[in-house]
Parts: sequence; structure tokens; C-alpha cells
Amino acid sequence: MDNLGLIFLSEVLGTAMLTLLGCGVVANVALAKNKGFNGGFLMVTFGWGFAVYAGVIVAYNSGAHLNPAVTIGLVANGATEFGLGVPVNLISVLVYFAGEMLGAILGAIVVWLAYKQHFDQEPEPANKLGVFSTGPAIRSYGWNLVTEIIGTFVLVFVIIGFGRQGETGGLAALGALPVAILVIAIGASLGGPTGYAINPARDLGPRIAHFILPIKGKGSSDWSYSWVPVVGPMIGGSLAGWSALVLLPLVA
Repeated sequence: MDNLGLIFLSEVLGTAMLTLLGCGVVANVALAKNKGFNGGFLMVTFGWGFAVYAGVIVAYNSGAHLNPAVTIGLVANGATEFGLGVPVNLISVLVYFAGEMLGAILGAIVVWLAYKQHFDQEPEPANKLGVFSTGPAIRSYGWNLVTEIIGTFVLVFVIIGFGRQGETGGLAALGALPVAILVIAIGASLGGPTGYAINPARDLGPRIAHFILPIKGKGSSDWSYSWVPVVGPMIGGSLAGWSALVLLPLVA
């Protein structure tokens, strides 16, 4: 297998692990008769943070982007190489995107398998969709978009900061842990309005899984909202990459 193939496999595995554990904690909290039922938003927030930790650990070959917004943010920041020394170009970017999307779909399918009986017995279609994808507390597409841009900007900007510190053995030396803590912080601080997708693959992949899976009484996949957690994170990631060029310069 060549390096692009390893990158693809790494992103599939890492994003699948991320989605399995992240959507899994939502299923535990949202679907009736689970032992974690009504565990609350903070349980979900910590669960997603730990899911990111596990995904980053698994995706060591690719540099663990796990998120198209991170990939595009690194491009905007002037990256010339990705994981395994793969050069940054249109093909490598598309390989990352494809691996992230496929992994997100596969992880969501496994969540459905793990909670199949609970999906069958859950009476509310909105709770079933909420396991797979995000939705706003107050539906206002413009402001929802702003929230996703801000949350993703924080994610990508701080991740780039970790990379800068890695040049001198700073926080980046701790590996996946700082990113997991960052995701928990974003969820606790900025996650309330939209459920903080901050990752197009994390939202769109599971939404596709929700659409294609034979989930009993599942209702709509809410495609009218689906563009927000895709466009917002891509804008936020790009802005973070460009801003870091000025605000987080490398030390000579």
C-alpha cells in the first residue's frame, strides 16, 4: 500500500472511532431505556472529547485530521506536507476528505448496530436523528452558521498553536490529550446553540447513515439544515488557517 493509501485508511479508522464513540455517547443519553439516559449535555461533551482522543490515537499515520475543516485549515496555513510526507495538493486533500467521510458513515452505522433495540423502542424521531447529526436549539440559519464558524475557528486555530509548540516540545508533545481537552472546552463553552458539529464529516457522514439505514420510525434527516454544519466549519477552518499565519508566526 502506498502512502496515500495509508493516509486514507488512517483517516477512515480514526474518523470511524471518533464517530462511533461520539455518536455513541449521544445514543446513550438520548435513547430511552439506556443506562446513561438523561445523562445531560456535559456527559455528551466529555464523551465527544474522549472520542476525539481515541480517534487521534488510531489515526497516527495521517496526522489525525479526522475533520475536513482541519485539513483545509492546514492548507490555508501554508502546509506543504501532510502525514507520511505526502505533498499537499488537490489529490491528497481529496483523499483526506474521502477517508474522513467514509469513516464517519461507518462509525455511525456501528452505533446503530450497538443500539438497535433502543432505536426500535425510541418513540421520538428527533432523538434518533440527534444521535447521528446536530441540530440548532433555535433555528436561525445565519446565526447557526456564525456559531459553527466561531467554534471551528477556535478548534483549528488552537490545533495550529499546538503544532507551533511542538517545534519546541510544548503541548503538542502530549499528543491527543490537548485536542481532546480543546473539544470538551468548545462543547462546554460554545456548543449550546447548534450542538457544535465543528466538523463537516462528523455531521454529514452520520446524517447520510441516518438516511440510508432502516431505522424504525426515524422521520426526516433534516436536509434543510445539513448545509450549516458543512459550510460553517469549512469557513471557520479556513479563517483560522489564514489568521494563524499572522497571529501565530513560527519562531525563527
